[in-house]
Amino acid sequence: MKLTEIPGVFKDKNKIFTENPKSCKGIKVYNERLVKYKGKVFRSWNPYRSKLATAILNGLSIKINPNSNVLYLGAATGTTVSHISDILKEGLVYSVESSPLAVKKLIQVCEKRKNIIPILEDANHPDRYSLIVPIVDIVYQDISQRNQAEIFIENIKRYLKKNGFGIIMVKARSIDVSLEPKKAFDLVCSKLEGSGFKILNKINLNPYEKDHAAIMISL
Repeated sequence: MKLTEIPGVFKDKNKIFTENPKSCKGIKVYNERLVKYKGKVFRSWNPYRSKLATAILNGLSIKINPNSNVLYLGAATGTTVSHISDILKEGLVYSVESSPLAVKKLIQVCEKRKNIIPILEDANHPDRYSLIVPIVDIVYQDISQRNQAEIFIENIKRYLKKNGFGIIMVKARSIDVSLEPKKAFDLVCSKLEGSGFKILNKINLNPYEKDHAAIMISL
């Protein structure tokens, strides 16, 4: 088990892990594998269940400081959120999800992970959670909607600090099923650059996620 260049993310052969906090001893979030190593417990980060894990395995280099604050749009039931929670020792994950059923499961994850703030709200309306979410270091989005780029742009403008970065997981078929995935990715990049953002990286998520890409930006 070795620490990767990404703080808080460990690697053993071709698999990545995050350290399970002591408050979550023996607790799994999505039936992931727990591995004991040198007195610590690590959670396997499954790339077939988490697009961020996929992006990291495919070469995405990011820096999440232990005290970073993260706005997560499209938190679902908390699979990826829980791994970000592992990395953040002092920071918070503001987790926005529009599905009441998903949020109900997310709240169960939060019971032992006090650095996750669940928010039942629609990311199309970033003003609705402005009293809860501060300016953050990272905005992360995984929302499969036609206007996913526009949602990301509005939340970045409102919540991302000047020296922070954002990551959007783009699902090409949700944008336009008739477009080739590459053209859909290029379309999103064009919209982001048109809003004044700098494209730092673009990672295809094959073979784990078909027709998906991770796009990383800064202001």
